[in-house]
Amino acid sequence: MRIGVIQASSQSEKNSLLFETVKKYAKYATVLNFGCVPEEKEKYSYIEISILAGLLLASGSLDLVVTGCSSGQGMMLACNNVPGVLCGYVPTPMDAYLFAQINDGNAVSVPLGEEYTWQGKENLEQTVEKLFSEPFGQGYPKSEAERKKKDSLLLKRIRKNSQVSISEFLAVLPKELIDKIRTKKNVITFIEENGKDPDILAWLR
Repeated sequence: MRIGVIQASSQSEKNSLLFETVKKYAKYATVLNFGCVPEEKEKYSYIEISILAGLLLASGSLDLVVTGCSSGQGMMLACNNVPGVLCGYVPTPMDAYLFAQINDGNAVSVPLGEEYTWQGKENLEQTVEKLFSEPFGQGYPKSEAERKKKDSLLLKRIRKNSQVSISEFLAVLPKELIDKIRTKKNVITFIEENGKDPDILAWLR
């Protein structure tokens, strides 16, 4: 399993903390860091990062994205506008656990600008720990696990049927937005080298 960490530039100083925490608890996975980091000259909004996250997932380059912005809400909403992304807002350990077990999505967004005292760091660690405490998609509560699994599959089916394809989505993006996301070279190169979707690879070329 491949997990990518990528968050908005507004919280670049939290990148290392987020990346190291995910690596600590997602022991079964390869965890890759795509930034944004303070040293980057280009600054990326949560909207731009959401599209990059969507490309990483839709191309088959990653299985899961851990992301965030100041509130976490904007990134979650933006990610859920990208075809194929099912992103949960996980401000607490219980939210993280329930999203992983019940909704079985492929992206999570954490609030990185709220309460970042010592307690904020502790909450982030506990949230990430709970997120990866069990394999995703087992259903919860256990007494309702089979029904919850069926509901999760139905949700994904309805969502897929209600969305345009990733190719159609990319075709109507404003040129200035496309030009900007193409400047995130570490993401683009990674997709070119690891992506499996021919339409996305052709679009990048």
